[in-house]
Amino acid sequence: MKLARGAWSHILVGVILLAAGAALFAAHHRASGATTLALGVVVTAFMIYFFRDPERPVTVGDDILLCGADGWCRNVETLAENKFLKCDCVRICTFLTPFDVHVNRSPLAGTVVKLDYTPGRHVLTIQQAASEVNEHSSILIEGEQTRCLLRQIVGPLVRRVVYWLDEGQKIAKAERFGMMKFGSRLDVYFPVNDVEVLVKKGDRVFAGITPLARVVRKDGRA
Repeated sequence: MKLARGAWSHILVGVILLAAGAALFAAHHRASGATTLALGVVVTAFMIYFFRDPERPVTVGDDILLCGADGWCRNVETLAENKFLKCDCVRICTFLTPFDVHVNRSPLAGTVVKLDYTPGRHVLTIQQAASEVNEHSSILIEGEQTRCLLRQIVGPLVRRVVYWLDEGQKIAKAERFGMMKFGSRLDVYFPVNDVEVLVKKGDRVFAGITPLARVVRKDGRA
């Protein structure tokens, strides 16, 4: 099983618990040793499960934009995005649970033109305001047919989102670009006149697999 970057530092916590439990058991502290061993097994198994990173080959055409995160589509709305895209946009929010794959993937092929990180609060990511007030990253990708803003947002329990990108870097469609640890939310913005949204609130979606939107030609046809 392929694991995401940075997985082993978290798996090590479980391994340390296993070693501590074995030491306690060997020292005849059987009750505490058995408890620590059991905890170590649970932590190790969960970390391996959480940091899984399955292969997901692209099977769609160039006009299809893919989901960036596993989870549930929480909202689809139109709003002005004045900082990065500087136009009216459609924002598609995906909420991740601790049991989803947390590796994020690019919805389109293009060039990373802007990276930004904003410290902030840790309100529940189910709230729409979380996109602006919570700690988050902002990643702007310029493709041949449209642009995309990705925003990784931390929640009340999550304290870190990471991206593995540099400004000016080329990125392929569905390529891994980062990770959100232990549940969070990914917001994806497209210029509203460039796309036809293919998901709706309540849909189950998967990064690099589920079609998120279709690029619309300038004459208004898909």
